[in-house]
Amino acid sequence: MSELSVGFGGFLVTAMEVLAALFILAIGLLMLWVMVAYVTDVTQTQQAIRRNYPVIGRFRYLFEHVGEFFRQYFFAMDREELPFNRAQRSWAYRASKNVDSTVAFGSTDNLNSAGRVLFVNCTFPTLGEDAVPPQPVTIGSDCKHPYTTTSFFNISGMSFGAISKPAVLALSAGAKDAGIWMNTGEGGLSSYHLQGGADIVFQIGTAKNGVRDLEGNLSDDKLTEVAAHPEVKMFEIKMSQGAKPGKGGILPGEKVTKEIAGIRGIEVGKDALSPNRHVDINSFDDLIDMVNRVRNVTGKPTGFKMVIGSPKQVEELFSAIVERGLDSAPDFITIDGAEGGTGAAPMSLIDSVGMSLRESLPMVIDKLKQHGLRDRVKVICSGKLTTPGAVGWALCAGADFITSARGFMFSLGCIQALQCNKNTCPTGITTHDVKFQRGLHPETKAIRVSSYAKNMMKEVGVIAHSCGVKNPRALNRSHARIVIGNGKSIGMEELYPEQKQA
Repeated sequence: MSELSVGFGGFLVTAMEVLAALFILAIGLLMLWVMVAYVTDVTQTQQAIRRNYPVIGRFRYLFEHVGEFFRQYFFAMDREELPFNRAQRSWAYRASKNVDSTVAFGSTDNLNSAGRVLFVNCTFPTLGEDAVPPQPVTIGSDCKHPYTTTSFFNISGMSFGAISKPAVLALSAGAKDAGIWMNTGEGGLSSYHLQGGADIVFQIGTAKNGVRDLEGNLSDDKLTEVAAHPEVKMFEIKMSQGAKPGKGGILPGEKVTKEIAGIRGIEVGKDALSPNRHVDINSFDDLIDMVNRVRNVTGKPTGFKMVIGSPKQVEELFSAIVERGLDSAPDFITIDGAEGGTGAAPMSLIDSVGMSLRESLPMVIDKLKQHGLRDRVKVICSGKLTTPGAVGWALCAGADFITSARGFMFSLGCIQALQCNKNTCPTGITTHDVKFQRGLHPETKAIRVSSYAKNMMKEVGVIAHSCGVKNPRALNRSHARIVIGNGKSIGMEELYPEQKQA
């Protein structure tokens, strides 16, 4: 027999006949599904589209879902997507892979749009042989254990729970290789943070995960335990974050595994909703007390992170610090802009609350100088600073350090699928589903994390040299111009005149 055949109960059936039977069966099942779906759709009352267009209406929801994944590849222009456009993501990907990041045929950005930053190139730029590496900066020089680092670009807060085990491992190892710090986020300190050996900033969130007693209060004993790890260099009290000012952290129950629950001291499988604020901090004086308590117990630099709501708040804060004396001042302040966005947050907050970093950072720097606090308090900033131009702007504005969360997520392979608040991240970064985590190989991604940080600092150096200074930390407001409404630019030092130290 020339055709492949199989025997069934004494009958000889060709392969083609088997395939034909399977095809007929599949058609039958499909027709059965269509009939059931039709009856279901026309009788249900929850969705008008399905009721008016039975069966066909179901595809609307399919296209709506897959559109999140495909529009960035087929329909969006290089510069039109939010929160990050293709050009921004592409730079991060290339920097992470350590491949050529040059582009050709001119900029695709609108150089005349209001708010655009343009750096002031020097007639006689810095030669390569004259360039110097960034100078080390010390935070908390009066502390028992001050922290000194040369890195001006570091990893912002992303907690274990919000991101996965392999993501934390990759960030830790990559940060160590690049010589930068990583912030734990408010989820506490895990063994995965320590495994890579990187410098660590321990964040104390409103739920005080990892440093709380059985009643949920801040525990000096737990603080001492955390501070005993030599990798932990600083403590950051989180007052608010850019994604959701005025609301505590949100970790959906499907992401609260037994391991995460044990680290945080919470129940397995239940939503972890941190309080809207620290219940024991009711005033700026209380905040100053908390800073000093943590610093005295740990002996390490301590500061706080907040989103600025108005200049009046900053004025009241710094006046309270001055009244208490310079010794009571925080060692650093982390300013998060309303542009921040990692983690789950109500749209009402993520869209409409808080001052942008572009407005708040220069204002905070100026207020520190007016109150005579600038030399005492270092400034860290975060909020959509994922490209060299954005980081260079922050240095010009006066920041001592820049941190990024989403930039390093891109280095891990994030495709901006907008699934961070679910347990379905397709790249394994923000999920605890092992099926998706399998795709994130920590050893490989650690190299990309390191490359992203190194290339960021290298290209910010390129901007600095173009401006005629020898290293990025020498950038100031005279080196940037801001495009205003009529398409013309104004010097940053004119828009935000430098204040003299009081």
